[in-house]
Formats: sequence, C-alpha cells, structure tokens
Amino acid sequence: MRPILLLLCALTSLQAGDWPQFLGPQRNCTAAADEAAIVGSTEAEIVWKRMLGTGHAGAVVSNNRVIVTHRQGNEIITEALAAADGKPLWKHSYPTNYRDSFGFDNGPRAVPCIAAGKVITHGPEGIVEALDFETGKLLWSYDTVAELESPQGYFGRACSPLVTDGKVLLNVGGKNAKGGAGIIALDLATGKIVWQATDEEASYSSPVLLPEEAGVAAFFTRRGVLLAQTSDGKVLADEYFRPQIDASVNAAAPVPCGDGKLLFTAAYDVGAGLWQWNKAERKLTNLWKKPDALDCHYTTPVYHGGHVYGLHGRQESGMTLRCIAVADGKVAWEASDRIPGGTLVLVGDKILLHSEAGELWVFTADSKKFNLLQRSQITRAGHRSHAAYSNGLLFARDAEKLVVVKVK
Repeated sequence: MRPILLLLCALTSLQAGDWPQFLGPQRNCTAAADEAAIVGSTEAEIVWKRMLGTGHAGAVVSNNRVIVTHRQGNEIITEALAAADGKPLWKHSYPTNYRDSFGFDNGPRAVPCIAAGKVITHGPEGIVEALDFETGKLLWSYDTVAELESPQGYFGRACSPLVTDGKVLLNVGGKNAKGGAGIIALDLATGKIVWQATDEEASYSSPVLLPEEAGVAAFFTRRGVLLAQTSDGKVLADEYFRPQIDASVNAAAPVPCGDGKLLFTAAYDVGAGLWQWNKAERKLTNLWKKPDALDCHYTTPVYHGGHVYGLHGRQESGMTLRCIAVADGKVAWEASDRIPGGTLVLVGDKILLHSEAGELWVFTADSKKFNLLQRSQITRAGHRSHAAYSNGLLFARDAEKLVVVKVK
C-alpha cells in the first residue's frame, strides 16, 4: 500500500478539502487536488474571525471543523470550532509553566494532527496529548520531559506530530535508561512508547513520509538529514547538514520533489541540498549542496513542476521570494520586494504567501517569472504560524486571532 494511502486511511473521515495536519493532507504545503482553482486577482474576503491566545501553532481542518491550539494565562487550550462560522464545539485545557528562553512567545508552536478519530497535540513544555475528535475528551497524555528528558532548547518543543500506521512520530531529542530517544514513536491508541532511536538533538522541523516508499520517514534533526523506518525506528540514513554555529536552527521540513528526491534547506550559511533515495538499495545519496541557493530560515518551501519556491534569507535581515530548479539548485528568479518572512501554500498552480507583515500574496507557480496576482492585508504583523487551506478558505492567524479568508 502506498504511503500516501496509508496516511489517508489513518485520517478521520477525510473529506474533500481537508487539511488535517501540518503542511496539509500530504504534508507538502499543498492543498487537496480537488480544491477549486484560484482564478484572477479578486481581493481576499474575510469570512469570520475568532480571538485566540498566544502561540505560533496553525490551525487544522477536517470534517467541517477547525482545531486550534493556543495559550491563555497558564493553560494550553485546544478548541474545536465550526469551519463555517467559528462556533465553538468543545474546549480542552491543561496547565503549563513553559517560559520561552528568549522571551518571544510562551504559546505552542506545533500544529495539531487529526487522525483516526483523535487530535494529537504537542505542547512547548513537552506534553503530547490525544483528544477525542468529536468531544475533546482526553484519551492519553505522554510527558516527553519526565519520560525522556526532552530539552527545552531555544524555543521549546515544536515538532508537529506525524501519524502513520498507528504511530505518532516526533523529533524530541530525548534519552532515558534505554538510551537515545532523539526520535520516537508513540502508540496512537494508548500513548505508550513503541520505539526510540538516535542521540540526535531536536530541531524545529517536523518529519514527513517518503511518497515513493511505505514505512520510511524523513527527519531534519539538529544534526541534519535522517531517514528511519516507521515500523521500528531503524535508521536508514544519517548525514550531517547543519550550521557550524551553535546559535542556529534547522526548521523547514524536508521537501519531497518526486522520484525519491528530497530537498533540505536551512539558513546560517547552510543553503539547500538535494538527496536521492534508492528504494531498491535502500540507500540515500546526495546529488548537490549549494549555499546561498535557497536558505530557508523557518519556512518550508513548495515543490511544483520541477522547481521549488521558498523564502531565502534570515528573518532578521529580511527575506526574498525565490524559485530554484530541483535538478541543480540554480536560481530561476527572485522577486524584488523583500519581506520579513511568511509561509506558503500551493493551490493548483497558484501559491498563497501569508507574510509576517500580515499580507496575503497570491502568485502563479511559474518558473519563468514572478507573477503577483493579488496582495492584501488579512492579519496583524509579527506572526509565523502556518496557514491551512480548506474548501476555498485560508485559515490564518496572528498574535491575537484566527482569520478565515475566502480566496477561491
């Protein structure tokens, strides 16, 4: 059974337009294939808003309901809202004492995952929870700090859960009496640990499945490129690819680029690299590495038609939107306007950029030129959460609210 089908089988009542996990239905920043195309340059229309607490965790959408996680006071809150109008359906909370080491934001970073009738969350203090999708009832909880000594790092725990084949996969950078627990799998039904592997430190990146082979997941750990079997955690490849300086992060998720190819990218003078997975030999080979080709600080790039579209550069100094060729990493074009950062969603042949300035850009996925179709203000500035796209609506948030925008 192909891995994408395995993933879809695990998701709760997956319907047309669902966005049930970080980076979308196939975890590649791409909306469902049956989403209606975005045509023309009509201004974005705000459908409804909902006030939220702090955090950078984006929303997920399934079966006509939205799941959001945020922080109010000393509680991490997960809520279910009606996708049509934001009407509250249920709310769950637990206490937290997490404090960001740099004083930025004390809320959750990890996007929830909806799978097999459950909502899986991962808090910045290291608590993993499974809630009933229909009622919000707590089903199980796992403390990665108490059980695995998961370190806080610079910005708390931020890996968005990946659910596959009855397991919850996470990069937590932990350890215990059994040894390293850099990456782990929890049983989806019970929350008990199924396997633990590696001594790798946690990054701020989240794992993805290889589309071409069932049972293999790609992680971008603190050290670099890592592939593991999802059944038992056996490491299939582990290659150093990270900044030389300690004050740095790996944050973008691995990007499948077709035919077993995977692109990894980071800032801090690392750049981008392309690796080839050989299914027959179960071997990973580097095809190229290039600094200053596409150096993504935290945004996961989008793949379309042999090219990758992403935000190049550090957030502190401003980024530029770039398109590079997968074959050799050559820059195809770069937009002239600099932006503070943002996240990307591919819908058909259009790309939606929600910038840190709170703007929505819609442009064509065209490798020959940058063609901006619309640009409008939809949120306040200063936020990094990844938007969801479902049934023609973009679910974006800022530091105080969730905003639902019609861009169909």
